[in-house]
Amino acid sequence: MVHLGNDWDEILADEFQQDYYKRIRYWLKKEYAEQTIYPPMNDIFNALRYTAYADVKAVLLGQDPYHGPGQAHGLCFSVQPGVAPPPSLQNIFKELKSDLGIDPPQNGTLTPWAKHGVLLLNTTLTVRRGQANSHKNIGWTTFTDHVIQKLNEREKPIVFLLWGGNARSKKKLITAPQHLVLECAHPSPLSAYNGFFGCRHFSKCNAFLEQHGIEPIDWDLRHAE
Repeated sequence: MVHLGNDWDEILADEFQQDYYKRIRYWLKKEYAEQTIYPPMNDIFNALRYTAYADVKAVLLGQDPYHGPGQAHGLCFSVQPGVAPPPSLQNIFKELKSDLGIDPPQNGTLTPWAKHGVLLLNTTLTVRRGQANSHKNIGWTTFTDHVIQKLNEREKPIVFLLWGGNARSKKKLITAPQHLVLECAHPSPLSAYNGFFGCRHFSKCNAFLEQHGIEPIDWDLRHAE
């Protein structure tokens, strides 16, 4: 049984009893036994574990975990300590510098953001080594769509950061008027110059939070180093 250790346990209790989720569990048991799967099994739900429902200030949606050894640890765009930031994350740090003047940190671990209220959620939570999107059809999107819908139902405003086509396709789930949706191109080197660079989502997010009496996010990862 999944234990997240915060209010998500109660909010998602019914979800973990659904037939589709039981099928995910059955499939993953087989996959982890026969293939190399990322992230490690105990890290699959780290996004929810690190950022309680009540504490969410912003939601950053990724697609699926990094599929190289030692990278993924359950937070979208984030890599484990000591692992060089992949190109998309390097571009995120470039935009952060351009927007808020914050220099890049020594590593690419985004856990401090998660602890400051940024839900770093991939829409698919597992992947086979070296095979991007290999688990996109096993049922995870049903689960994460329901997570997004639960967030949409929350009265306290949330900023949703939708970068790239996969994330932007979830905009239809965010219908409550109190929330802010910011969308642009993906930070991947293939698309960053098509609207990610210059989007200024970090400052726009904090401005919105401050307007609603919510403490802004400390985006400076060096404070945790």
